[in-house]
Amino acid sequence: MKKVAIVILNWNGKEMLRTFLPSVVACSQEEATVYVADNASTDGSMELLEKEFPEVKRIQLSHNWGFAEGYNRAFKEIEADYYLLLNSDVEVTPHWLTPLIGYLEQHPEVAACQPKLLAYQDKGAFEYAGASGGFLDKYGYPFCRGRIFDSVERDEGQYDEPIEILWATGAALMIKAKDYWDAGGMDERFFAHNEEIDLCWRLRIRGRKIVCLPESRVYHVGGGTLPKANPMKTFLNFRNNLTMLYKCLPAEDLKPVMRWRWVLDYLASWEMLILKRNVGDFMAVYRARKAFKRWRKDFEADRKAIQASAVTKKIPERRDFALLWQYYVKGKKTFRQLP
Repeated sequence: MKKVAIVILNWNGKEMLRTFLPSVVACSQEEATVYVADNASTDGSMELLEKEFPEVKRIQLSHNWGFAEGYNRAFKEIEADYYLLLNSDVEVTPHWLTPLIGYLEQHPEVAACQPKLLAYQDKGAFEYAGASGGFLDKYGYPFCRGRIFDSVERDEGQYDEPIEILWATGAALMIKAKDYWDAGGMDERFFAHNEEIDLCWRLRIRGRKIVCLPESRVYHVGGGTLPKANPMKTFLNFRNNLTMLYKCLPAEDLKPVMRWRWVLDYLASWEMLILKRNVGDFMAVYRARKAFKRWRKDFEADRKAIQASAVTKKIPERRDFALLWQYYVKGKKTFRQLP
């Protein structure tokens, strides 16, 4: 048994597998076992694997469980010291696993890590989903070294040092299996979006560390399942982000942050309607807030357990500033300009 299990969760991604799986197999086989866990695809994905990639192990799931539950179910069928969640639209590079494995083996306090993500379409630029490591502002807005909101930087080596981060992107996330299950895995109720941030935040609350290791480099297409401008994606992002905040915020921050988010979310929805004329996203924000209000009570026990597991209330990677203010009012568009 190899220490590392690379698991690609697939749903009707036959052409992505055909395009990107060759690099994963060629650059990873010596150090890892490659799996494709299939969320009941109907496009011939499994037939493609059997015919063109017989060396890749296959896990057939009964139907589309989404990102979070799909991975949880797949990992239960795998024995490995390290899991590596990898999107089906990622091109990897030679020796990309070596620094990730080495760092986790040498640092017992670290639970998870990610490589540097660059854009597949423009390999000199960071990729939106994870860039060079993820953080949160005080109100729960995620940002990265190399990407703040829609401002994506060119990669000029400015973020090439390893750094402790709050969250590692689910597009290419390596995590110790023990830490994954000690934290309870990903929250299956999320279905998709924010689940890896939620998992990493829970690990940080428990005193475990997350790092970005830019020595490892991959190229990501992004938006392969749901395009960026999609009301369902907007709904899931807002609902799940609010739920994550409810679960993970310390008691003294919960009420003030949630009050501000009530204001900021509705301002965002009207900006979507008036400036972008996007009725679908406008309605998605309203539906997301209603959905969060309806199911918040279902997470009371989770919140109590998470807060009881805390070894520290102050997590430095959750930055103590308002990202919206820094970005839109003060004009700070890059990570290095932030406080």
